[in-house]
Amino acid sequence: MGILEGKKLLVTGVLMDSSIAFHVAKLAQQEGAEVILTSFGRTMKITKAIARRLPTAPEVLELDVANREDLDSLAERAREHVDRLDGVLHSIGFAPPGAFDFMEGTWEDVSTTLHISAYSLKSLAAAALPLMPEGGSVVGLTFDAKFAWPVYDWMGVAKAAFESTNRYLARDLGPKGVRCNLVAAGPIRTTAARSIPGFEQFEEVWDRRAPLGWDVGDPVPAARACAALLSDWFPATTGEIVHVDGGVHAMGQ
Repeated sequence: MGILEGKKLLVTGVLMDSSIAFHVAKLAQQEGAEVILTSFGRTMKITKAIARRLPTAPEVLELDVANREDLDSLAERAREHVDRLDGVLHSIGFAPPGAFDFMEGTWEDVSTTLHISAYSLKSLAAAALPLMPEGGSVVGLTFDAKFAWPVYDWMGVAKAAFESTNRYLARDLGPKGVRCNLVAAGPIRTTAARSIPGFEQFEEVWDRRAPLGWDVGDPVPAARACAALLSDWFPATTGEIVHVDGGVHAMGQ
């Protein structure tokens, strides 16, 4: 019996089979979970095609986290496929190109980045909460926001807000039995990463700095951490950030 046997999970962010979210969904199914995915707009067609590469092709629900109607109706639409949710994976982020220039980024760039990449964690958790009457687990993906990274700029600020949002969610949802945790993954060569100007700077140094080594082409270690946090194996852990980065976070220069 798998560690997610009988669980019903909502997974966002499956765009390509290189994504961490895809491998979370795959592992979840292999470990016994029933999975539903979300996507939106023009990417719906892509997500549905990629979903067919999973062990079992799941339902894909429309969800734009900037759309109030999508959020308000999420629980009702999900209930057509599952009677409850035991866990939610947040794998959502977006920043306009201008957000990757810290001094020149406009408020329009920054506000969009914060809305989609930070506030959406609260939005998604609140939207899923009606389907989690007996508690469950919310897991998000971050990139360690303790540092001012090269090229990350306002997305780095958004990740700091994202991590703070997780702590407040842990405070407010804990009494409802919902655990809220993040996985801080090292750089993975995903579609989102390739959209960041200068991402190759991380690829060039991360393996050298990681005491365990690091493979930018392998999303599975981060996906396994997400699957574990979605399971019942961390029943008293919330507000936490689990680093899956080869150990870089613990090293000096």
